[in-house]
Formats: sequence, C-alpha cells, structure tokens
Amino acid sequence: MAQLLELIRDTNKSAIQILQVFVESQKQNWPLVAANFAGLENVEVKHFQFDGFQIKVQFNPERMLSTSSKTDKESIAARPCFLCSKNRPPEQVAIGFGKQLEILVNPFPIFKLHFTIASTNHVEQRFLPNVQAFLELTQAMEGFTVLYNGPECGASAPDHFHFQAGESNLLPISEEFERLKRGNRKLFSGDNTTVYVFENYLRKMISFETSSMEEGLELIYTFYRHFQAMQPEKVEPMMNALCSWKNGKWVIHLFPRKAHRPSYYFASGKEQILISPGSVDFAGLFITPRREDFDKMTQADVVDILDQVCVNQDTFLELTEKIRNDLSRFV
Repeated sequence: MAQLLELIRDTNKSAIQILQVFVESQKQNWPLVAANFAGLENVEVKHFQFDGFQIKVQFNPERMLSTSSKTDKESIAARPCFLCSKNRPPEQVAIGFGKQLEILVNPFPIFKLHFTIASTNHVEQRFLPNVQAFLELTQAMEGFTVLYNGPECGASAPDHFHFQAGESNLLPISEEFERLKRGNRKLFSGDNTTVYVFENYLRKMISFETSSMEEGLELIYTFYRHFQAMQPEKVEPMMNALCSWKNGKWVIHLFPRKAHRPSYYFASGKEQILISPGSVDFAGLFITPRREDFDKMTQADVVDILDQVCVNQDTFLELTEKIRNDLSRFV
C-alpha cells in the first residue's frame, strides 16, 4: 500500500495534488463514488448571517445514511463494520498513513475532496489514544481540515476508530477564525502557543494555535482530563475536534457537548428536522439530507439546535477556568 508521506517525498507534490489524483482514480474505478461526487454539483446551500459569522446549510441527499445511522450497541452488533478492510467494496483502495491509519475516499461526500481516515484495526472511536496521529496527519495534509467526531457526537461508526478530512476553504470556520479571534477572550499567550475561548459563536469553542507538538498535545490532554471529570458517566467526554496546519502552526478547535442529537431529530411529522450535528456542522456547515428539512430550517432553528447539543455557559466557564489554572506550566 502506498504511503502518503512517501508519495509527498518521492513525487515532490503536495498532499492536495496527490489526493486529488487519488479521488479521480476512485471515480474512474468505483461507479458509486463517481455518481456521488458528481452529485455534489447539484447540492444546494443557503446562508444564515450572524454577528461576524455565518452558518451554511447544505442539502445533500447522499448523506442520509450517515445522518440517520443507528449507533446503539444492538444496531452496531447487527451489521458488518464498513470500515474494516475485509468488509469494504473491492473498488475501495487506500493510501496508508503510518502503520495504523488508512486514507479512504468517502463514497458519500460533503466536500469535493472528502476522506475517511480509518484505523487498520477494529478499535473503538476514542480521541485520547490518537491525538498525536491527529496532529501528525493534519500537518501532512496541509490544505485540509482533519475532523474528529466522538462516539456520541456524530460518528456513524463508533465501533471503528476514524477521522475525516475535507478542504479547509469549504468550512466557514476557516475563514472566520482570523477575524473572530481578535474579539474573543485570550486564555493564554506564550512563545509557541495561544489559547482562545469563544463564548458567543453559537457553539462553545476552545481554540489553540501552536507551533509546538508537545504543547499542542499537552493542551488537548488538559482539556480532555478536565472535561472527562465533568462527564464521568461517559466513555469519553462528549466532544468534536477540528485541526488544520497553516504557516507552520496547528489550529485546533475543540467543542465540548452535552447531547448527541437535538430534539428535532426525534420529533415526528412536520416538527422533525433530521439533523445529527458532527464536526462539519460545528465548523459552520449544517448538513440536511432531506429536502423538506433544508427548505424549512430557519435561523432560529440553527440557534436552538446548537443550544441543545452544546454545553451551557456555566459549564463552559467552569471548564475554561480549570484549563486556565493549568496553563502556568507553559510560562
């Protein structure tokens, strides 16, 4: 199996160039991928403008399987794992990343270049054991944002560890961050690392900019440790994470959550909006696989959906204060 870092080194091409060729190859050899990527030309998008940022809503019927996936233990046990190599379609090939990860073209895309990066082993979706790989992969995939959905936070295969990745420039958060960070609370600033807190972004968010792998890892561990103590009943704290690499720095966004799906998901009839927020939605791109949901979703619905799944202000302030108290080690 070809390895991404070796391909970058041997061809002197960027990750985006290599992965563009990879997607085109899969389109030629896998009819499902060809059809679904062609379908991206017909997706519809509408925009809701807020104070200094926007939320895009995408109508993408090919995402129905992911949005409506059953993630309870009984449903998972009753189906073969679609990320295990033995169960994948014969047309689906991989590019390796190290010994533990395989880059796969996502056959149900949101982005023009959309990948699932799956573990070579069938292990459960857990963030902490894979944080270093998260940063290493992001650095290698410059131009992409690497996404992590927790097992109760948008992962459609919580039984098999995986990241996703798509082009950074298609996510509103990528273009908004530089502007927004100037007006938000700075929790810490050091030689290598700056930590920001976002309380008024509809979703609560803690963001790091760092040129130091060591400090980036320590900050994520600190967030995880404190938030896990606040949700001791969970297998891991409810969270989504995004990471990109630009100008020699990682930009890491962490979103603490309190719920998997909003009440709209479970409503019936006209009250239902079939939306299951994951990292893409938290990055500012809401995905709706049904036409009726896309048409009827309002700006007020967006606000309510995020309010239902994000931690409240008191919890967020408690969490950020615990993190702030630990940051003295970076001075």
